[in-house]
Amino acid sequence: MSGLLLRLAGPLQSWGERSAFTAVRDTAPFPTRSALIGMFAAAEGIGRGDSLDRYQDLRLTVRVDRPGVRLVDYHTVGGGFPKDRTAATSGGSNKGAAVITRRHYLSDAVFVVAVTATDEIVERLADALSRPHWAPYLGRRSCVPDEPFLLRRHVDDPEEELRTRVPLSRTPPANNGDRQQTGTGTITVEFLLEHPPPASSPGEPVPADVIDVNDVPVSFAQHGRSHTGRRLHRTRLSVPGSLAGPPHTLMQRLIDYAHLEESA
Repeated sequence: MSGLLLRLAGPLQSWGERSAFTAVRDTAPFPTRSALIGMFAAAEGIGRGDSLDRYQDLRLTVRVDRPGVRLVDYHTVGGGFPKDRTAATSGGSNKGAAVITRRHYLSDAVFVVAVTATDEIVERLADALSRPHWAPYLGRRSCVPDEPFLLRRHVDDPEEELRTRVPLSRTPPANNGDRQQTGTGTITVEFLLEHPPPASSPGEPVPADVIDVNDVPVSFAQHGRSHTGRRLHRTRLSVPGSLAGPPHTLMQRLIDYAHLEESA
């Protein structure tokens, strides 16, 4: 088993959780499994009605570098169009009507995702994400990802990389009450895992909230979308303080980390 690392960052992200083309288009507080698998399928050119069995053995781990700020956009669709191109109102008329939606986004959020799978699957996904059939986006087509997007295409233990080596998109706290300074001590970061978190020491399990989510895609078919559930372990783990740094050094730290693979 090996894996790859994706960095999901951009001005806006939106990871639909419960709504499906309703007046309120919500977002989960983290990338959903459905959205990530949809991203992989799009990159590989997989059609909406095709089987998703090839993704069922992927293990996904999310590190929350910045949770972002929730933003709600008041949005109208269809106003001013001819009658035959406008949605009907509750009264049965569709003359000049506009559909009103409120679309939720995460602003200024950053997530790093470890994708663990067999070497063959990792290589296939990395190739597709490097040269995607359909461009990736962060939940909605208007949400374009920042670079670097595919941070590393092959690592032996991507979850360990998240905990020990991947640069953190966060400025360390100014106070040193917990020795949370650049280059010293540790910083506590939220993780979402599909398995219980590793024990900090023998016999001492790490506390975690267990949450049930319904975001495992069974089908993306246009008229037959369906999902099933999975269990997530939301916890906070300590990472080296050296992973954080001033904002003006972040891009160089990410570039240096990504280039480690090229020099290996």
